[in-house]
Amino acid sequence: MTVVRLIARPMLASMFVYGGVNSLRNAVFIASRAAPIVDKIAPVANKATGPLPVEVDATTLVRLNGATQVVAGLALATGRQPRLAALALAGSLVPTTLAGHRFWEESDPAQRTNQTIHFIKNLSMMGGVLLASVDTSGKPSVAWRVRRNAKKLQERAAR
Repeated sequence: MTVVRLIARPMLASMFVYGGVNSLRNAVFIASRAAPIVDKIAPVANKATGPLPVEVDATTLVRLNGATQVVAGLALATGRQPRLAALALAGSLVPTTLAGHRFWEESDPAQRTNQTIHFIKNLSMMGGVLLASVDTSGKPSVAWRVRRNAKKLQERAAR
């Protein structure tokens, strides 16, 4: 199973690294496609976070999302904090999918099909990174260890 993780994690991460680099290189173009969604959520985000030192616009958010995908993708690929990296990738997929693949807005059948495929591909990738985020590499989870130690303490206290 360790060999599978060694191979599967970089394979899963590859699309995120590629997509993140693409977002960094083409942030202005991608932001123009994401702007309708960003324009709806930016006021809510600005209220929730208060004044930020950086102007929160579509281009900045695309770059931030792209950087997250590159860093977390590389971390997952190399096995550094893979569960946290996978969780960050899952989070980055939400805006990527909703802002970038709005198939329901497409009138051209070919574009609608293309965007639908990308939307479903992202859902599939979300499933993969969510599975990776709970993969303990065959070791007991933190929750299991806490419950086990609590049980041992109760048994000792009962003696």
